[in-house]
Amino acid sequence: MKKDNEFVINEESKIQSSDFRTEADYSHLTKQQKKVMRKHLDERLTVLHNRVRVVESELHKLENHFYRACIFGSARIKPENKIYKDVTLLAKMLAAEGIDILTGGGPGLMEAANIGAQQGKEEGDTKIRSYGLSIELEFEPLPNPHLDVKRHHHKFSSRLDDFMRLSNSVICTPGGVGTVLELVFTWQLIQVRHLPPRPIILMDRGFWAGFMEWLRDYPVARKLINPGDLDVIQIVDTPEEVHAIIKEHYGNFLSQRQEQQNAS
Repeated sequence: MKKDNEFVINEESKIQSSDFRTEADYSHLTKQQKKVMRKHLDERLTVLHNRVRVVESELHKLENHFYRACIFGSARIKPENKIYKDVTLLAKMLAAEGIDILTGGGPGLMEAANIGAQQGKEEGDTKIRSYGLSIELEFEPLPNPHLDVKRHHHKFSSRLDDFMRLSNSVICTPGGVGTVLELVFTWQLIQVRHLPPRPIILMDRGFWAGFMEWLRDYPVARKLINPGDLDVIQIVDTPEEVHAIIKEHYGNFLSQRQEQQNAS
């Protein structure tokens, strides 16, 4: 009987997948053996992708009962910075409303949001949870200590998917490459309707205005982006403005959830 980690070429010849660790390990295989091995790998990947799709569908049904605001931002910004204090206040206000806070779980503005989540939970006497989806990086410390739920990812791709699956709204505060990646990833999934519409809010007009200008002056002007695609993104300056947008969206979420419960 063929084992899971075997590539069976014929009755006399078996290839163990565990025997291969580097590109050089494949050099002794014949062309036919490589062809059989590729086919076997393709089949297993297809099975894996189908299983993941089913699991994601089931998880979405379960997670759809909770509303989470995802806050992206730089790991480098210190507590004395104004934007750090603003992010803490924002998360505190949202948590007091009963909204879970989701971040990358690291330092800087991620930690500011998780601190605010804990403060809002205590002051609002809510049962919200402070989430952190950490990533394995050599130059970043362990997840911050203000998390109720910790999820660790080895790859950015799975982490981004988790952010999208768990969140109902996205707030981008000042940040670098990672924050821009998270912004554009969210935006594109909404654009191509792989995600239902949700608020994408850029907090700190002075930081983000130039980015939006560039989008209008180049991709939009050259017809590489439809002007209407920019309507998904809102820019604000204060925690209070973000709170007002999210609160309205949260209210709609609660109404829809109630309608679904009444219909079931």
